[in-house]
Amino acid sequence: MQTPRPAQLLRILIGEAARHDGKPLYEAIVMKARDMQLAGATVLRAGMGFGHSHTVHSAKILQLSDDLPLLIEIIDTKDKIAAFLPELEGMMKGGAATLQDLEMLLYPANP
Repeated sequence: MQTPRPAQLLRILIGEAARHDGKPLYEAIVMKARDMQLAGATVLRAGMGFGHSHTVHSAKILQLSDDLPLLIEIIDTKDKIAAFLPELEGMMKGGAATLQDLEMLLYPANP
């Protein structure tokens, strides 16, 4: 049985249209997390949301948006997340992020 270990969850909220060095920001963030060998990253696309401008972005047929909200979740130890944060700050030009302490269970594919 796995023993939970302390970890941290970084949630990043951005718009789908956000870019970094000519490519989608969400892609740049996930690839940087992979390059830094963080435990995992997932991008979730939301059907509706708004940010600091209070402009609603929606996937409804009558009001299709090309800038839907995205949630990127990255998990690893506090130390590895802390090392990632300066990289993230250099990429962000809007959006928000949250940090949450939690316990992590890792299930390797090839034990």
